[in-house]
Amino acid sequence: AGLRASPSQRTRPSACGFGSPYVCPQKAPLRDLANARYPTLAAGCSGVLISTPQFPSREETPMKDQADIYEKITNSIIEAIEAGCGKLEMPWHTFGLLPTNASNHRRYRGINVLALWTVASRRGFKTNLWATYQQWHELGAQVRKGERSATVVFWKFYGEEHEAEDEHSENKTGTRCFARAYHVFNADQVDGFTIPELPQLPDAQRIERAEHFFGNTGIRIIEAGGRACYNPQADEIHMPPFALFKKADFFYSTLAHETVHATAHASRCNRQLGNRFGSDLYAAEELIAELGSAFLSAELELDTEPRSDNAPYIENWLRVLKNDRRAIFTAASKAQQAVDWLASRQNCERAA
Repeated sequence: AGLRASPSQRTRPSACGFGSPYVCPQKAPLRDLANARYPTLAAGCSGVLISTPQFPSREETPMKDQADIYEKITNSIIEAIEAGCGKLEMPWHTFGLLPTNASNHRRYRGINVLALWTVASRRGFKTNLWATYQQWHELGAQVRKGERSATVVFWKFYGEEHEAEDEHSENKTGTRCFARAYHVFNADQVDGFTIPELPQLPDAQRIERAEHFFGNTGIRIIEAGGRACYNPQADEIHMPPFALFKKADFFYSTLAHETVHATAHASRCNRQLGNRFGSDLYAAEELIAELGSAFLSAELELDTEPRSDNAPYIENWLRVLKNDRRAIFTAASKAQQAVDWLASRQNCERAA
């Protein structure tokens, strides 16, 4: 749906580019990072990457204090936001590959993506592969002495063996759950492991895939004007013309942001945030859109850039996160839910 040209009919982006949302190049473009990728493909989904939950092994050691889990991860993200706010470089802008478990090849989800991106950026890791100490041992690798672990969190459901990366899964079953932290190390912290090199899609195929992905969502997209936005009253996305962007990736990563906003509609994810965020509702929705577009851009292998229009929200985000140590967990969960809904539309449209 929408008034759009096919990728083959696109006008080449102009040299000047669509500059208002973008102020500086990404520090670590996807092409410069480790290209080991472990895609789990949705059946019959024409190569669209769909994340699969990653479940920890029994050798992982849980933290005892739930408050420590929330506080540790939240504080790490706050520090990253404060460190990057001068250049508008948020922790989700600096490392584009989705974190993946090196042992079972499953991708991390939700808050764990953001937590591991934050650690990878701060410590300068160039690979997206993570595993527990025991998992690295089983792979024939050894974590180097003195290396510090990163924390990921899963939710254990009372009376069940099942663990999930989304605490809000309890809403579906009514079962209470509690957080458990596990400790993982990056492939850059171990010896005896060779990162596999897998081919990346050519640029033309990446852009074609992105075009089909957003086209399959069924959300109306209109290319006109000079501002990207989602209109909830008309339930449609407005995008500046493709030719005004500096490169094709930036068109689609911006479109990802607006498409995540569109998932808040009652017919999609029906996102209700008022009870949790109150007067900070609008800033919280912007944070969800930022996280969701980062997750989605990583799935689709799209380069991204910091957005200057995020500047007014940074102070609000910091205030919310400092006042509520679980706020970033909720935002990441809602962002993952949005990405999951958009991914589910790929199967629906293909079946139709």
